[in-house]
Amino acid sequence: MDRLSTLISNFGVRAGVFHSGGMCGLASYGVDAHDGGHLHLLRSGEVALVTEDGARQKIVEPSLIFFPRRNHHQLLSGEADRTELVCGSLSFDGGHNNPLVAALPEFLVLPTKSLSTLELTLNWLFAEAFGEHCGRLAVMDRLFELLVIQLLRHVLEHRLVSFGMLAGLGDPRLARALNVIHNQPGEPWTVESLASTANMSRANFAAQFREVVGQSPADYLLDWRIGLAQKRLRDGQPIARVAEEVGYDSASALARAFRRKTGSSPRDWLRAQMHAVTTLPRPRVQIVPALPAQAA
Repeated sequence: MDRLSTLISNFGVRAGVFHSGGMCGLASYGVDAHDGGHLHLLRSGEVALVTEDGARQKIVEPSLIFFPRRNHHQLLSGEADRTELVCGSLSFDGGHNNPLVAALPEFLVLPTKSLSTLELTLNWLFAEAFGEHCGRLAVMDRLFELLVIQLLRHVLEHRLVSFGMLAGLGDPRLARALNVIHNQPGEPWTVESLASTANMSRANFAAQFREVVGQSPADYLLDWRIGLAQKRLRDGQPIARVAEEVGYDSASALARAFRRKTGSSPRDWLRAQMHAVTTLPRPRVQIVPALPAQAA
């Protein structure tokens, strides 16, 4: 059972690497309203992470620092820390409505020694980042995207998330029901039929689903269908075809469900999307030099 491929094919990620090398000073991220997520790779040295709530964490070993959505945070290092970083911005299809983004915690800090399945990708990425090969920036962008997919796999396999959709995919029984929703959204699913897929009674399935995923099965199914409809509409598909694909008898039936969920008609929603930022920013992060040690 492949728990990720359908999610990623529908709600993928794009990356833009904007820094690779040494760092000495203070750098701020997630300040702009159009910012998405960030991924920082500490190759060597030390760095202090200051999160939006003011909490400060000293990171003293090679680590992956992952912010799946916009979050104002800072990285701070001094000259003696000998910090080397690779940093990239992330944009998930669907923005904050992306179910993968919504299912992830605010941020993750994971020592790279705990990520054995990511080792080859990390080594390749660092070789590109600190080398002088032609096309290195394009290669790093693709490697960052691959790294995010492998990280999501790691989160699932090690059950690092205890609540939400990813937690549900980590539960062998609930995962079967979630998988059929993701892969066959046009089927006339009911709580009974989903419970049967999970080999559970209706009552136990509904209770377990709400406890782990945080929604009723019906609400999750609605969210998934509308999220898919939004993606298909952005891709230019006609609403009648989209309605059939995601399980509605007609375009008007989809429009009613769409308005209940989003507060807008599909047409108005799509018009608003046309004015949104469509390109992934590659920010130029200003690094403020740190104070000399004797003045700190």
